[in-house]
Amino acid sequence: MPELPEVETIAAGVHARVHGARIAHVWTSGKPQTFKSPEDEIAAALTGARIESVRRVGKTIVMTLHQGKTPDRKDKDVGAPSFPALSERVGSVAGSVELLIHLGMTGRLLVCAPEIPLAPHTHAVLTLSGAPGESAAREIRFVDPRRFGRISLHHPGPASPRTTDNGQRTTGTFSGPGREPLAISLAGFIALFHPRRTPIKAALLNQSLLHGIGNIYADESLFLASIRPTRQSSRLTHAELTRLRAAIIKVLRHAIRLGGSSVSDYVDADGERGFFQLRHRVYRRTGQPCFACAEPIRRIQLAGRSTHFCPRCQR
Repeated sequence: MPELPEVETIAAGVHARVHGARIAHVWTSGKPQTFKSPEDEIAAALTGARIESVRRVGKTIVMTLHQGKTPDRKDKDVGAPSFPALSERVGSVAGSVELLIHLGMTGRLLVCAPEIPLAPHTHAVLTLSGAPGESAAREIRFVDPRRFGRISLHHPGPASPRTTDNGQRTTGTFSGPGREPLAISLAGFIALFHPRRTPIKAALLNQSLLHGIGNIYADESLFLASIRPTRQSSRLTHAELTRLRAAIIKVLRHAIRLGGSSVSDYVDADGERGFFQLRHRVYRRTGQPCFACAEPIRRIQLAGRSTHFCPRCQR
């Protein structure tokens, strides 16, 4: 399943290619497993909307859309048709909606030219009318062979009094189930994990605590922090939790720079594979020598997931 670095890479790639464009047409496959919101509601909300941004929240891609003409600035998309406001069609906050895309196990979000044949298991196609100054048509395609991915609408509400990890007030937009690994403070990190009586690997996989970390980056971060994945979270010292937070941030940022880990179906918005799998220290290296001490890497089952670690380096 794509994790934070892969989803960040895809979201950034899609944003760079489509922000500012209007969605002229929406096609969906009719497969109910994929769509958490009714397909006709998704089509009505998206048709004619301008894509303001594409970003990552945890493991979810969030596409922010604006309906109709923007009243407080000149609309540079000359010739684009005027569409009814979202509130007239689906009863949400006028002018604003978010499309949530969770990739599941095998989902891909690609930006393609319309003439490229549709891949098997394509479940949604957003045809774009072009960003300002551009004439070439493009399509955003969601492909998911195993249909564990999900697409839904989120209607932003009023601002919340809750603040984000960097101290900013939330705005009512989709914020995900847990805290942001790349922004959480040291105090917040320790407060989150120190009370837990579960193995630290299981706690890291709990998306209601930190969202975005999965099997790959939990294993890699614990190795870098020299912490055995079976250790109980509450028994980790302040120094160990400090080290683990730093390791998580370092591993995630390195993986983002390398475009994520392509160990299965993952590709970016252009269909290109990532390179961080070439830097894995323990993940899927069962029986191979540790790069630090030459001890064979061990694999166990923990929290229902395969877990890889060095029995000498990680205590």
